[in-house]
Amino acid sequence: MKHGDEEREEEINLEPTEEVGDVGAAIEKLKRLKDELVKVKAEKQEYLDGWQRCKADAINSRKEALEMGERAGQRAKEALIEDIIPALDGFDMAAGSPAWESVDAGWRSGIDQIRNQLLDALSRHGVERYGKIGDTFDHAAHEAVEERDDLAGESGTIVRILRYGYKMSGKILRPAQVIVKK
Repeated sequence: MKHGDEEREEEINLEPTEEVGDVGAAIEKLKRLKDELVKVKAEKQEYLDGWQRCKADAINSRKEALEMGERAGQRAKEALIEDIIPALDGFDMAAGSPAWESVDAGWRSGIDQIRNQLLDALSRHGVERYGKIGDTFDHAAHEAVEERDDLAGESGTIVRILRYGYKMSGKILRPAQVIVKK
């Protein structure tokens, strides 16, 4: 017997008491057994409830840890993309400068291929580059740097892209900087 069982047996004392008699002893013994059964059932339920709470806590902790890991991975991915975007801006600025035409055509082609490889890699990871001349200006996706009347186009449309915007899974990582037709 285990130590707890010995204590329990000592508590109950199932030996008949001589003064009550055999029937009285049996009734007394039965009463003690019923009391002990009630006590044991209550302990069992307490342990079961505790085990179920622990199991639920473990499941919830695991789910929370997985969600935290996914959020951390997503934040790291977004941070990397935000670090790459300025390099793409540099390619765009270089290609838009007057000096770009004086650069050797083979070298320009190589630089364009590098830029396109970066854009393709971002695209494979769900990053979308946006901002087109003629698109309707959207305050949520575009940052108007200037509104002009002297440029061709319809009112409220984008007439020039200063810096492309980027979004991933519908979330704007960086708004496009644009000039809008008044």
